[in-house]
Amino acid sequence: MHNYLKSIGFRNLKTKNEIDLLIEDIVAHPDKKVITEDDMGNVFAELSREFGEFIGIAVRGFYMENNEFHVEYYYPYFVGSGVTTEEKVEIEKRSDREAYAGVCDEMRIGVTLIFYLQNAVEYLQECRTKNGTGVPVNATISALSTSGKIVFPVYKNENQIKSGEKNTNNRNHLMAAAREGDEEAMESLTLEDIDTYSMISRRIMTEDILSIVDTYFMPYGIESDQYSIMGEILDFYTIENKETKENCYVLTLNSNHLVFDVCINQEDLLGEPAVGRRFKGTIWMQGQINYQM
Repeated sequence: MHNYLKSIGFRNLKTKNEIDLLIEDIVAHPDKKVITEDDMGNVFAELSREFGEFIGIAVRGFYMENNEFHVEYYYPYFVGSGVTTEEKVEIEKRSDREAYAGVCDEMRIGVTLIFYLQNAVEYLQECRTKNGTGVPVNATISALSTSGKIVFPVYKNENQIKSGEKNTNNRNHLMAAAREGDEEAMESLTLEDIDTYSMISRRIMTEDILSIVDTYFMPYGIESDQYSIMGEILDFYTIENKETKENCYVLTLNSNHLVFDVCINQEDLLGEPAVGRRFKGTIWMQGQINYQM
């Protein structure tokens, strides 16, 4: 069973038989069906059903010669809002199944951002209709979480906020220059990292780490699209799973100046969310690539 089903309100789905019956029902009565051909000429399809606002389950597989649908795999999804990144996104295919990942160098978080591609069928259609010349212009990133907690914010005065924004902009410019091979920018970033390490080592003796580190974004575990994050809550609301009546929180977060939405089951979130507070937890990153209209 998929670990993130409970993130969209299927917390009490316990047995394989229960999920098999649910998948069969989705295949028989989908809300949406999209079909294309994969690079081997097979009829590849995605059948999905929405169980609440922006949340649902997608089933992917192939149509056989007798028009029977063969289920290859399924996954829970949550559709985010807005544009998260405008960096160039490369699409990579998984070796074990007809699934794809988006990969981009996002300077704001300092690591390569990898996310599970939700609109894989649209990507395949773009590749076929435009002979592979369709280039995504931006991406909308979202995430599911199975556990998290609410952390109080770090107090900052107006001067500290302005100084932080200035330092972030300067660092982004240096990282962009370093990516182009600028040795002076590389040296400046190295010295800045040494100063940061020295500052943290000094303050950690008398302060809690959560009062020093405002936000963070770092890879988690062995899965390339899972991350451990902490981010400021910019907005939040509740959605209900129509099937199970379970409630989920949708949190709009700012983590290292990357803004995206996270969906988590209300029962899996420790604490009460509020604008200005922080969310700390592990997430599975998903997303859609957007093409020029």
